[in-house]
Amino acid sequence: EFQGHTSGVTSVAFSPDGTQIVSGSDDNSVQLLNALTGKQVQEFQGHTSGVTSVAFSPDGTQIVSGSHDKSVRVWNALTGKQVQEFQGHTSRVTSVAFSPDGTQIVSGSDDNSVQLWNALTGKQVQKFQGHTSWVDSVAFSPDGTQIVSGSGDKSIRVWNALIGKQVQENQGHTSKVASVAFLSKGTLNGTPSKDLLFQQQSQIIDLSWYSTLDGWILSSSNHNNLMWVPHRILKVLCHPFNTLIISQYGSFSLDFSQSKLGTKWTECYTPQDSPKRNK
Repeated sequence: EFQGHTSGVTSVAFSPDGTQIVSGSDDNSVQLLNALTGKQVQEFQGHTSGVTSVAFSPDGTQIVSGSHDKSVRVWNALTGKQVQEFQGHTSRVTSVAFSPDGTQIVSGSDDNSVQLWNALTGKQVQKFQGHTSWVDSVAFSPDGTQIVSGSGDKSIRVWNALIGKQVQENQGHTSKVASVAFLSKGTLNGTPSKDLLFQQQSQIIDLSWYSTLDGWILSSSNHNNLMWVPHRILKVLCHPFNTLIISQYGSFSLDFSQSKLGTKWTECYTPQDSPKRNK
């Protein structure tokens, strides 16, 4: 049990490595806790009203928070300092999330909009309009190319993160949609407050990936190593979230669509008939 907030806790999340927990509260603060000892590691102060949503960056070094004060703020998890503040919503921010590669942040709000931000510069990249009531929840697809949102208008909508256009809408719920998420292989999962579970298939590639600075290519769904590439290739590698690379060295792309992947060699290997020998 963790004690520290002086008002209701509204949002919690584990760090990617599971060693820390971040919490947001109606006491206007964001707190970082050691998941093993329960001791407070950092307290982030800056919001002028209650915090509604918190989330870690994929590498665990940053935390994003949304608040009743209409702002989205990014914090350094190591130093406790605020590094960015995004202003653009005209009402309470209800939900925030980092993109799988950590370069973008999506936010939903009571102003009926979903907004996409550059996590480094704080500039707005896209604004998604279409919901006719407040947005309760937002999430990225595993490859970062799509965003899903759930709303008080009873709809689930999927947006193209690159061009800002709506690509899907479902009106199957009979009450507000309180939470949405993509499953690891692109299945959309929306959970309402007073309704049944809804699932639908999204047009997303089955396997997305990201790279590390030392050259490893990892699966976005389970973070397992897929392969290693040399640095000369890594620096011009076209990632799933890239639309174009212009370089004097050209570009490289990876395609795992025909790959058979698994945790054991027997899952990845299909025996072939031995070639016939001439007698």
